[in-house]
Amino acid sequence: AYDFIELARRENVRLQLGGSDQWGNIINGVELGRRIDNMKLFGLTAPLVTTADGRKMGKTADGAIWLTAEKLPPYDYWQFWRNVVDADVQRFLKMFTDLEIDEIEALDLTQAPAINAAKRKLADHATTLAHGAHVLPEIHATVDTLFACASSNFNDATSLPRLELSKQVDFQDTDAILVVDLLTRLDFAQSKSQAKRLIQGGGARIQDKKVSDVFATVALTDLQDAPDQTLKLSSGKKKHGLICLLP
Repeated sequence: AYDFIELARRENVRLQLGGSDQWGNIINGVELGRRIDNMKLFGLTAPLVTTADGRKMGKTADGAIWLTAEKLPPYDYWQFWRNVVDADVQRFLKMFTDLEIDEIEALDLTQAPAINAAKRKLADHATTLAHGAHVLPEIHATVDTLFACASSNFNDATSLPRLELSKQVDFQDTDAILVVDLLTRLDFAQSKSQAKRLIQGGGARIQDKKVSDVFATVALTDLQDAPDQTLKLSSGKKKHGLICLLP
């Protein structure tokens, strides 16, 4: 509450905005300002945005997203919206895009192909508002490359994080690297313990094949034999990265 008073004193702030869960804090600041400095302060709250199952979408919620590309790449931002549950698609199109309401309500959300198309529309428009339309071609190329049934060529997957390994440096004293280490080096896990838990939970995959052993490795020969000397490493369904062997 006291920070509201300081903002009013230093920056002439008179209105504080927040989610409905912050109503008490804001009102305390309004009342404190009246008692201490005889200031007229005001508060405005908005209902919290929740998912269809009632979970809060916020900065402390699991799976929360950043708007800045430095915190979250545009590809991951796009994937967040592409992977919302079916029940949230129409509501989020109305809330997080500038599409006309009539256009949104005319969408057929009863069949799988139409729902997937609507989710892609949501992801495209939400990402455009946050990062600009110029990021979409690269994202689309990456998505199409990753999920094309017959493709194993990653040359166009430019949006994915890459870990480049050198035979002279990374494989100088070993012929294989632990998947745990690869997960942490790609920032898919904050620690080796977290990477191990990811593997034990069935969330780690190499070339879409589940990694079940916490001591599993990627050998130098695995990379040498892979198309373009590149392997896809995945964490769950949304995070993908490339392990590349430098020439």
